[in-house]
Amino acid sequence: MSEEAEEVKKLLAFKKKLEKRVERLETEIKELKSILEAVNSVLLAKGFKRAEIVKKLPTEAMPPMKEEEKIQPPTLAPEFQEIIPLKTAAGEPLAKLYVGENFLKIVLAEDKDFNVNTPPFNQFLVERVLAKMQQKDSELAKAGKLKPEEIFAYNIVREGDFVREIHVKNFDAERLKEIKSSVKWTLEKMYEKMKSQH
Repeated sequence: MSEEAEEVKKLLAFKKKLEKRVERLETEIKELKSILEAVNSVLLAKGFKRAEIVKKLPTEAMPPMKEEEKIQPPTLAPEFQEIIPLKTAAGEPLAKLYVGENFLKIVLAEDKDFNVNTPPFNQFLVERVLAKMQQKDSELAKAGKLKPEEIFAYNIVREGDFVREIHVKNFDAERLKEIKSSVKWTLEKMYEKMKSQH
């Protein structure tokens, strides 16, 4: 019996440790969520709302920080070093990636209406890829390893519920590769869903 009592005592001590750890992690999650909310509200104020009206504004009225978006060229302009077309395995166009100096513009195929609510757009591309990259950089900036203006940033240009363009700033070659493959995979899945609904 004493051996069993000893085991119970050890288990109780372990349980207390676990409870303390859970408490700490929950506090950390709350803090991270409030940071994320703050980042989201800044993004909303600076990015998303502006991005939605970029197309409707005359060039002069555009926000000064959006220098790269003033020219919206149908062809390759000097600011873009390359255009990467994204297609399905069957050769169906999904989007074009306009790659510039630390700026990326992803223009979705005009003949397809990619709805922002169609999985896996928000669940995978936005939350698990783009937001994760931004979160990582925000943490680095908080630790003083990155300047605030070097933080990864993205903008989703929408027309109602339809995604028209995605603008990305502050990325390296590795992230570009990841964004390219993630966008291609996401749009392929969304296109499959769109086809099955018709």
